[in-house]
Amino acid sequence: MSLPKIIEVCKVDLFTSESELQDRYDAVTIARLMRIRAEYQWVISNPDLPDRQFVDEFTGRTGLTDRAIYADLAIIKQLLPALQSSSRDFHRWKANQMLLETYQMAKKRKDTKTMERAASSYAKYNRVDLEDEQVMPYDQIVVQPFTATNDPSVLGITPIKNIEQRIKDMIDKYRKETIDIEDVQFEEADLEENELFPVTPPPDEEAE
Repeated sequence: MSLPKIIEVCKVDLFTSESELQDRYDAVTIARLMRIRAEYQWVISNPDLPDRQFVDEFTGRTGLTDRAIYADLAIIKQLLPALQSSSRDFHRWKANQMLLETYQMAKKRKDTKTMERAASSYAKYNRVDLEDEQVMPYDQIVVQPFTATNDPSVLGITPIKNIEQRIKDMIDKYRKETIDIEDVQFEEADLEENELFPVTPPPDEEAE
């Protein structure tokens, strides 16, 4: 069986919980996905550092070759635009991780108060106290069929008998009553502006 393309897996499930991943993918795919997730977190935490430092960081952590880590980096660079547009999902996932880590640390110390606060915050943040939203059954909605018609009876209006002939008769009637329009040529208006609006010279010119 061929393995799924890792870039497609990352686009869909980069922040999916590991328990859910086990139901969807093989161990090899999950291992690489978890590695790319850690690498992605490092990249967004160190956006100004060069690629070489990224490679050195993860060859040291994983023991893999430069080539393998550069391949991961290429995938991350393809994912970044899409992931940045859905950064809210990432921060939601990150907040859940922090709450779960806080709960586990408090549990080790048997700090029940902190455990209770972390569990309460986790439940509130993920709205587990609310009923699941009902999904609209869009696939069961039947599209209303529409058919064009000139029959007004579909609206409850009694149709007029011989409507086409009556329309023709009315057009003929009003056409005969219409006064012929006479076309005239454009003429410049003679407003006698000089007499209507005489130009009064300024006071200085009158004195001269």
